[in-house]
Amino acid sequence: MAKIFCVANQKGGVGKTTTTVNLCAGLAKIGQRVLMVDLDPQGNATMGSGIDKRQLTMSVYDVLIESASVAEAKVHSEPCGYDVLGANRELAGAEVELVQLERREKRLKTALAEVDAQYDFVLIDCPPSLSMLTLNGLCAANGVIVPMQCEYFALEGLTDLVNTIKQVHANLNKDLQIIGLLRVMFDPRITLQQQVSEQLKAHFGDKVFHTVIPRNVRLAEAPSYGLPGVVFDAQAKGSQAFVEFAQEMVERIRTM
Repeated sequence: MAKIFCVANQKGGVGKTTTTVNLCAGLAKIGQRVLMVDLDPQGNATMGSGIDKRQLTMSVYDVLIESASVAEAKVHSEPCGYDVLGANRELAGAEVELVQLERREKRLKTALAEVDAQYDFVLIDCPPSLSMLTLNGLCAANGVIVPMQCEYFALEGLTDLVNTIKQVHANLNKDLQIIGLLRVMFDPRITLQQQVSEQLKAHFGDKVFHTVIPRNVRLAEAPSYGLPGVVFDAQAKGSQAFVEFAQEMVERIRTM
């Protein structure tokens, strides 16, 4: 059975897409079978996985309106080693269309159930807003991975996200929980970041992943080459940190 996780944070620009594609690549690198689902109409996770969103014949949009199955719409990213259920501009229209459909927030969950046995991990890249797309991701998931910058405003965004997860847990998905908080773009030289990091550990305890992703130029450059940093430059500190994070994820799942 696949473990399905949303990578979510209601604050924009915190590295959700970078976290999603690099964790997928890290998991694939250590032998896990991985599907990446791009739920953001911008399609950045699709492009960052070596798939041209403009060339997609079918996408996650077709899956959500039930004109295609996951098996039909997914494509394999050869350089990255994982499957991609991609997104493009069409997905923006799904917001409006889904409102009128039955089981509107459970459509992704139903579709993923058909390929459950084919994967060890399914990672869903969510848009920053709490939309019908994000809701589909949260209803389909076993848990949420929250990438966090260690800055003051990030703490405020985290409060909103925790409240959202509680509401979805209470009303739509009893399995949903926070799997862990991942500290990203971390610079140990900045005192404030160290302080916020300590606050996170004090408040959330074991929910804070041990792995810390450093601020890294190679990770930032990788998307312009259409690749995760883990594939683009495996020796970079950021890439090595994501492979460590993938190993920590596998260990954490074993103890869940």
